Amino acid sequence: MPRRSKRDVSGILLLNKPQGITSNDAMIRIRGIFHAQKAGHTGALDPLATGMLPICLGEATKFAQFLLDSDKEYEVTARFGQRTTTSDAEGELVSSSPVSFTKAVLLEAMAKLTGTIEQVPSIYSALKYQGRPYYEYARKGIDIPREARTITIYSFSIEDEDFDRAEGDIFDIRMKVSCSKGTYIRSLIDDLGEILGCGAHVVRLNRTRVSTYPVERMVSFEDLNAIVDRAHSEGLTAFSVLDSLLLPVDTAVSALPEIVLDEVQGKDIMMGKRIKVTPVNMLTSDLQPIRIYVSLGDAAERRFIGVGEIRYDHLAPKRLISTAKLDDVAELVPEEIFE
Repeated sequence: MPRRSKRDVSGILLLNKPQGITSNDAMIRIRGIFHAQKAGHTGALDPLATGMLPICLGEATKFAQFLLDSDKEYEVTARFGQRTTTSDAEGELVSSSPVSFTKAVLLEAMAKLTGTIEQVPSIYSALKYQGRPYYEYARKGIDIPREARTITIYSFSIEDEDFDRAEGDIFDIRMKVSCSKGTYIRSLIDDLGEILGCGAHVVRLNRTRVSTYPVERMVSFEDLNAIVDRAHSEGLTAFSVLDSLLLPVDTAVSALPEIVLDEVQGKDIMMGKRIKVTPVNMLTSDLQPIRIYVSLGDAAERRFIGVGEIRYDHLAPKRLISTAKLDDVAELVPEEIFE
């Protein structure tokens, strides 16, 4: 039986990633379900972790970096009294210590890790040193230099109402973290355990937010498989229903300022030209990315064509939608996606 050809489909799927698979494996499965030519994910979740994983298809892959750079929110369960090699439940036990802190002491320690701080990434992270991921060195027992990175913890709170426990017991606490790009929750919890003097590691991690994407738009593999099975039972393909789950490409850059060009300016940008813009148009500082739309005549009609940069009074294209695919890529409708 001949293999089905891959489809040229573009958009962003908010996957509710299950526990036990890598983000890359999840992305490959989504690409297969949608029969998409091209796919990419927007920031790895560990196999232990669950929750929101935006999967970019087609033209959306050009803008995945902006979601990698976006703010995130997590629900995490930390186990105090034990430290592990990987700072999560999949690692080997390094040390055990009695837990003696009070809620007030815990809150004080959490406050020290809130705001703009320096964080040393875990040796088991996917960051690269000399072209190879840290975790490859860790698995071989090779120590490598790891530089601290500046991150921001916007909020760090306790979610458990009941804080009672026996003195010295290993103790799990549910917490919520809102943070900037580049934050490693495992490292944050490990640092918290070291401040408290008892050690800690992550036993559960669920990502609840990426950028401003609504949690209500997440779908699971079970949801997708049910759609496919239902369509196949009726002798149909599921692509029309599957594609309706995709968010517009420009939701990946919704946090950026925007500029709206006329059709002549839009054609010049699509040809790779730099164009002069008036001060009225200049809604961004020099070299800050800006999303670009082209007005289609009607004030209510416009088309997303990509991302550019303004320097002085000129706009230069950086990442653009393929001219052959412009008609197939919908633009952001804020009231529908983000209300």
